[in-house]
Formats: sequence, structure tokens, C-alpha cells
Amino acid sequence: MPRTRKKRLGKLAPRYSFMLNPYVDIKLSVCPACRRSTHKRKFALFIYVEGGGLVAQGLTCRYCTPCELIMVSQQELEEELALTFDERKPEVIGNPYVVVGTIDMKVWKASLGGNRIPAADALAHAADFKRVYGLDPGGWRPAK
Repeated sequence: MPRTRKKRLGKLAPRYSFMLNPYVDIKLSVCPACRRSTHKRKFALFIYVEGGGLVAQGLTCRYCTPCELIMVSQQELEEELALTFDERKPEVIGNPYVVVGTIDMKVWKASLGGNRIPAADALAHAADFKRVYGLDPGGWRPAK
């Protein structure tokens, strides 16, 4: 279950807007803001999981280039987080989490080779979101 936050964590300037899509039957092939077609793009999301700490998770998301809006399926994100923590910390699966922002793709890719990156170094390559939006069946709105 996601939570919202106010403080800035990443050291890079805020980038992109973010929307978590909790609905399985809504695919967001059209941007809720500008009504243009969205496309798939891979992002390295920077996520804080309660009890599990910070994790960089690569995920293919819906993206609107003109709006710089990343739209993430909550179901897909939670499935990926469960796979990530399945062997190393299964007790945190299902814990609350916050998608903090994005992390530089080069840094994320470097961490895939087994090269663990200390959290302080990762924060130097992380950018918070400019805005976070919520989605409900009647439309979209700024998250509280």
C-alpha cells in the first residue's frame, strides 16, 4: 500500500511527474492530462520499502513525453517488489512503500552486475518527482 511524503530525498533536481495506477482494468494508453497516446518506457524507480530500505527497481511503465508523466501499474510494481524481496527479505513483502523518484539508469544497470551501491551514493544519482498524481475512475487529481 503506497504512502505519500513531503521531504526531498534525491540529490538531483526533481524530474518527471508520477502516477500510480491501482486499477487492473485501466491501462492508461492515453495520457489523463493531455489526452495524447502514451508509450512504454523503462525507468529505474527509487523506492523506499518499510523494513526493506531503499531499492532501485527497473520497470517498464506507461509514459507521456509532453507531460513527462510516468504511469505505473500498482499491481506490476508490487509483483516486482515481491520478486525482489522473495529470497533476501520475505518478511517485508506487502509492507507499505513509497516510490520516491527515479535513479540514473547507468547507476541502476551497474548495480545489476552484483555491485551493490551504498545508499548515500545512490541518493547522489536519484531525482524526486516534480509532482505526484492520484487516479480514480472519474479522472485524475493531485495526490494529497
